[in-house]
Parts: sequence; structure tokens; C-alpha cells
Amino acid sequence: MKIALSIAGSDPTGGAGIQADLKTFKSLNVYGIGVLTALTAQNTEGVFDIHDLPEGFFSKQLDALLKDIRPDACKTGMLYSTEIIKVVAEKVKQYSLGSLVIDPVTASSSGVSLVKDEALEILKDYLFPLARIITPNIYEASLFTGINIQDEEDMKKAAVRLKESGPGAVVITGGHLKSVALDLFFDGEDFLLLENERLEGEYHGTGCVFSSVITAGLALGYDVREAVVKAKEFVWTAMKSAVSLGKGMKVLNI
Repeated sequence: MKIALSIAGSDPTGGAGIQADLKTFKSLNVYGIGVLTALTAQNTEGVFDIHDLPEGFFSKQLDALLKDIRPDACKTGMLYSTEIIKVVAEKVKQYSLGSLVIDPVTASSSGVSLVKDEALEILKDYLFPLARIITPNIYEASLFTGINIQDEEDMKKAAVRLKESGPGAVVITGGHLKSVALDLFFDGEDFLLLENERLEGEYHGTGCVFSSVITAGLALGYDVREAVVKAKEFVWTAMKSAVSLGKGMKVLNI
């Protein structure tokens, strides 16, 4: 059986974070393992508090797991502090972890910051060069590039600039630039535009699930482009059947 590792924060609703990652892996017949970076107090209406785990304990989690189990692919989600980011980079190199997917989470679906300000450049400098693919949304792509993304051409410029920071490929998600939901994939040579009907409403955890599907796909032996196409289809299908568990955003049905 193929194995995928998620390094991410906890979401008690199960709609995002490490819980959503593990559910996604399971649904794609990939065995999921996980290491927590942070705990959150949140529900479908928002994030109310964050407790980042001590660097030393986080490092011990990774060592204990990776000395025993070898994942076929891995992903990162919420990496709250510079210390946590540096440990991840260290362990990726130490254990020669391949097929690394970086979901550069900066804010929750409700807009709460999930990374300390000083950690943004560290994330870009330490982890982007180690990634097989990075999966920022438009807001995150704008933060990392300084480009105010307003249209498809801006997405392409941002993708090129992000590729220059070292990852093997880039996919920018969440482009509501037309009457469609637009994602843009760039592998350094070709652009691929992925369009689906735009669904109304607010959805929780779409970015986490998207990057998890890519990770599972890489674990199963897909190439990066195939994994991205699979992720686009999977998330759209899950959004169409999303459920309202609480008073806030809908949760994807995975």
C-alpha cells in the first residue's frame, strides 16, 4: 500500500487541516500518516485560538515516524512559526523525502492568519526549493510575489515568479476571474488552465483537500500534471456534495 504523510495543523471540524488530509488520502486508497504542527480552536464560523507545538516535540514526532515508516509522498499545510518551518526543511533533507507538496497556508477560510508574519520569507526560502509542487491560492501567490493578481495574465506572471523560487511546479488556485473557477498550472515550460463551473457559497478546506489529492496522486505514481487535474476534479465534486455541519461554511463531502 502507498503511504502519504501530512505535516499540518489540527482542525476539530475535520473540514481542513490534518483531519481533512487523512480523510482525503483514505478516499483515494492511500494510507495516511500525520504529524501535527499546531492545535486550533475553530469551527465552521472561524478560528478562535492557535497553539503552536514546541519545536523540540515537533521534531521528535517527525523523527519517531520517519525512522520507522517511509512515505511515498508528503505534504505540508499549516506551518505556524519559523522554527517549525526550519525543522521541516531539515527533516526533508535528512530523510531524503521526495514528492513534497507545499501548501503555503497563510490564512484560514475565514481570514484568520495561520502563519506568523516573519515566517513567510522563511517558508519561501527554505521549503519552496525542496518542493515538487507548491499550491498557493491567489491571495497567497500575491503575498509571495508582490503581484496584485487581477486577471489570467497576472496569474501567469505570478506562477513564473513562484517557479523561479525553486519548486518543480506551481499551481495557483482560486481564480474567480470569469464566471468560472480558474486554476493555473505551470511546470516551467507550459501553462495549463483548469476551469470548472463556479459554485456559489462558502466552503471550508478546499485548499487542504486539493493539495492532499495531489499528494496522494504522487504517492500512487501519477506525474505532477495528472495529479493536479485529478485534484481539480476531486475538489469540485466534493464541493457539489458539501454539507452544512454547523452555522458557518460548508464542509467538503470526502
